[in-house]
Amino acid sequence: MGNSVVSIISPTYNHEKYIGQCIDSVLAQTFQDWEMIIVNDGSTDRTAEVIKPYLAKDSRIHLINQENVGVFRLGETYNKAVQVSTGKFIAILEGDDLWEPDKLERQVKTLKADDTISLAWGKAQLVKHDLSSIYHESPNTDLERDLYNNTPRGSILDLYRLGQFIPAVSIVIRRDHLEKIGGFIQAPSVPLVDFTTISELSLLGRFYFDDHLLGKWRIYSTQTTKKYTVEIYVGIKLFLQQFLPRAAEISPAKRELIMEYFDKLCLIAYARSGRYKLIRKEFKSARKDYIRAIGYPASGKWMWRLRSIIGYGLSIFHLDVEWLAGLLGKKTYGGE
Repeated sequence: MGNSVVSIISPTYNHEKYIGQCIDSVLAQTFQDWEMIIVNDGSTDRTAEVIKPYLAKDSRIHLINQENVGVFRLGETYNKAVQVSTGKFIAILEGDDLWEPDKLERQVKTLKADDTISLAWGKAQLVKHDLSSIYHESPNTDLERDLYNNTPRGSILDLYRLGQFIPAVSIVIRRDHLEKIGGFIQAPSVPLVDFTTISELSLLGRFYFDDHLLGKWRIYSTQTTKKYTVEIYVGIKLFLQQFLPRAAEISPAKRELIMEYFDKLCLIAYARSGRYKLIRKEFKSARKDYIRAIGYPASGKWMWRLRSIIGYGLSIFHLDVEWLAGLLGKKTYGGE
């Protein structure tokens, strides 16, 4: 591998329907000094076959095939790619997502201009699996700009209690800052690395938020964030209990509000997990999640408890809730 300005880390598993569009969005970048390191985590579909022609087409694209280790060892997968990478900046683009053409150009310009910036990020659209519709855009940009730029250091954590998160598809990290925190960080039993890594980086340096659409994040019922909704939020809650006391810029009162918010997210996570399991026809498991949501010890969220009661009833008759959501004009997540 040659020396590139940006190393793109792209873990992928059974993304044969999406990996081509993912790679095409990198090839379409207006900034071209990059390398793309795809780590195929033992896919059992045609993912590797779809990638193969791209390897012959462009020498900047590299493929690492490994036996499946799964999402609960995702940190190992990410850091394996970082170890063989050469870029001054590290970007994340998972195999089912894609970028806007000017994404890297905008962020590299920002990072080169100010070496105190640890991480650059921006807007992302959450889209249906086939790109046919947009669910919504993240984040909400009506809040204080200083928070988005993590000024002072650690203050971006305050966004968590407001329900705002940094879309992983939008970020580029300064490599030497990533190395200072020991690489990508995965908390025990949490099937993701972005939240924990971003939290740790927030204590190290400033961020830069670009109020511009940078990427698209697909939403579908079988993806990691939907299959492991409960594990994600329960695990993040446990992580924050250990992490927040180190964030000096976040007052004890705000830390408590953040933890209360994640208590409510855990309740919602059980309800949503039940919904996604209904879509996947895992009716018995869906009922267990709905029961947990109904009785979860968090204040309020009665509408979510009511939804869980309805979902529980539907699961008994082996029905999902998507038809009802469509009837009420709500978002549906069927199809994948």
